[in-house]
Formats: sequence, C-alpha cells, structure tokens
Amino acid sequence: MASVLVVEDDQFVRSALIRHLTDASHTVRSVGTALEALREVAHFRFDVVILDLGLPDLDGSEALKMLRGITDVPVIVATARDDETEIVRLLNAGADDYLTKPFSVEHLSARMAAVLRRARSGSGEGEQSPVIRVGGLTVDPLRRQAELDGARLDLTRREFDLLAFLARRPGVVVPRRELLAEVWQQSYGDDQTIDVHLSWLRRKLGETAANPRYLHTLRGVGVKLEPPGAEAPR
Repeated sequence: MASVLVVEDDQFVRSALIRHLTDASHTVRSVGTALEALREVAHFRFDVVILDLGLPDLDGSEALKMLRGITDVPVIVATARDDETEIVRLLNAGADDYLTKPFSVEHLSARMAAVLRRARSGSGEGEQSPVIRVGGLTVDPLRRQAELDGARLDLTRREFDLLAFLARRPGVVVPRRELLAEVWQQSYGDDQTIDVHLSWLRRKLGETAANPRYLHTLRGVGVKLEPPGAEAPR
C-alpha cells in the first residue's frame, strides 16, 4: 500500500484514477492544479505523485521543477505529449517515469510498482552500505551523499542510485540490461534513459563522453566506473 497524490484537472480521469488506486488499497489524495499539488507535498508525505502536464494554472513541466525544489518524492508524469524530445526534457526536469495518455490501469499499476520498488530498495540498501571510495570520489549510501575531491555533488535520486551502483563495482563493465534491472527496476526499456542520466552524471563529475575520467562507456557492451589513470597503458 502506498500514499499517492493524483494531480489531474479532468474530473472524469481523476475519479477513475482514485477509484482504481483505492481498490488497490492505496491511500489517495487528489488535486486539480499545480499550486494545490505544491501545497499538498509541503504538508503531507507521499510515496508517489502522478502528475498530469495539462494543468489549468501552470504547465506541468514547470510544476515538476517546482516539486523537485521541495521534495524528492517519485513523480510519474502522465502526458498526451509523445514527442521524444519532450519526454527527455521531462526526465531531465526530474520525472522518475512517464505514461503517455491514454493508458490502462494495468500499465499505471506496473509503473507505480517499479517506481516504488526503486525508492524502497534504494533506502533499504543504503542502511547497510559502508562509504565507498573510488579515486577522489566518495559515495555515502547511508546519507545518500557523494563528493568529488572533497566537493559535494548535487545529485538527483536517480543519479545517486546510478553512481552508487557503479561505484560498488569499480572497474567492472556493467551491461545496460543490468543497469535497467537494478537501478531502474525494469526488465526492458529505452537505452536513451540510461544515456540521459549518464550525461547528467558526467557533467556533474566534470567530464564528457569524449573525455571521460570516471565513467567509461564500452559501445555495445556497457558502462564502468573507475578512477582516472586506472587503465593500464598500452
């Protein structure tokens, strides 16, 4: 059972979502505007937010950015926009997952279950994990903090999960399928999701795909994290 906030201005869609989620034993609160959603997350604790983008008072993508400013609750965006560039922009803005309208209740249930597994496994795993050090990189799963050469890294929850997963396996090439399964809790998905998060992570680590320091991509194989200079010279 989870505590869910539904942000949807269409009364018919909202009622259907509330009915489905309540039947599935979730606790549901619902609002029809972005400003109401911001007030809700400021006063109540939720396990997941389902956010419609077509809100009457504020564009959903702007609402998403504002939500990310006050909470790291998982957000599933519900959108009629199926443009790939727009979807990448939403992921960049902090969405944990997305659904393209119209969608079935079964599809919503599956996406919610995956998002909740990621959030819960991430917090549970951190309680048992020691601080990880790879070169000048320090990852503290318990506090969910990371530093590079003593400077704190400002990471989203998913960026941290990806970094911590790779840091636990320094020098090991991790296949993309394994990253999807372990970090995203998905048995299948678009490689672009991984590429987008790797790009954010590289930027925050002060590197690029063309000039990597810690994150190395082996085309067609996977990704590995290792300290600068670890590869033996040829």
